[in-house]
This record gives sequence, C-alpha cells and structure tokens, in this order.
Amino acid sequence: MPERKPRKDAARNRAAVLAAADSLFADCRSPEDVTMADVAAAAGVGKGTLFRAFGDRTGLIRALYEARLQPVEEAIGSGPPPLGPATPPEERAHALLDAVLCFKFDNRHLALALEGAGSGSPYQAEHYTRWHALLKGMLEKIPGLAGADFAAHALLAATRADLVEHLAGHDGVPREELRTRLAVFVTHVLRAHTG
Repeated sequence: MPERKPRKDAARNRAAVLAAADSLFADCRSPEDVTMADVAAAAGVGKGTLFRAFGDRTGLIRALYEARLQPVEEAIGSGPPPLGPATPPEERAHALLDAVLCFKFDNRHLALALEGAGSGSPYQAEHYTRWHALLKGMLEKIPGLAGADFAAHALLAATRADLVEHLAGHDGVPREELRTRLAVFVTHVLRAHTG
C-alpha cells in the first residue's frame, strides 16, 4: 500500500491551486471560461486532487474568495479604526462599505465568478450575510435612523460585483472615483434617514 503524501504536499498543492485559479480568473474574458481542468493543469496537479480538496468549481472559487477576503474580515473584527469595532457607527458604516467596494473592485474576477457560479442567490452567501448583519448592527446604533435592515441591503447593493464591473469595466470609472461616489451616496442615504 503506497504511503500517503505528507501534509506539506497538500498545503503546497492547495496554495498552487489557489494561485493558479486566481491568475486564470484574473486573465479570463469571462469567469465561465475557466474550468477545473484549466486550474489543475495550471497548478500542476490532477483533477482528482482539485475535486478532493474543493468539492467542485464553486467550492474552489469560494475558497479563493474567502482567502482573499480574510484580511478585510480581520480588520473588521478586531482591527483599528475606521474598520475596527471601536469606531463610531456612522464612520464605521462608511469604512465597511468602502472596504467592500475596494475588495470587489480589486477582486471582481472572483466576485463575478462566485456570483455566477450557480451557488444560489448572492444574498444567501456567507460573506454577504456577515456583512449585512454587521452593517445592520451599525445602522441600528445611529440615532434617528429607521429601517436598518432594508438600509443595509440597499447600501450593500451599491457594492455588488456586477455593478462594480459595469461601472469600472464598461464605463471606465476609476477606483478612486467609485469610492468617492459611494461615500457621497452613503452620506445622502444616512442623512435622509436621520434628518
């Protein structure tokens, strides 16, 4: 009976797969163009290794997305202001939405692939549920703001990957201009609700 490969090989293979998938999704014309066979070949592993590690294409995309998202999640959970928990709620809501927008802009190939992977509604994705709950909690702490649940959904809709791609890719809006537009929009929404 052959010996099992050491865990070091599995970790190396996982890192190679994630790097290969990231590169393929970044360079593709459409996320649907990237197959598991493409990723396996680019990473230098067998397709079986890919399926054992990630289950399916959606699982691979989700793992890559979550790996890229981890620093943002850590900053939100325990980082310093303006994203960290010690920040006043209105300032933190602005910072959270800005962080989500920047993440989607910088990782739109992954965000679009995940939204289009047939994994159900993007509103049921684990990261969306976390962001919505966090933003809703912030909005509930802003005096005079009513309807925090809907407001959180509406504000997060302004950061959807398909919208970011349309504005950045189709209309050519630069990242910093998108950030400015979002900040102005968030300010208007919050003032309208509290005014």
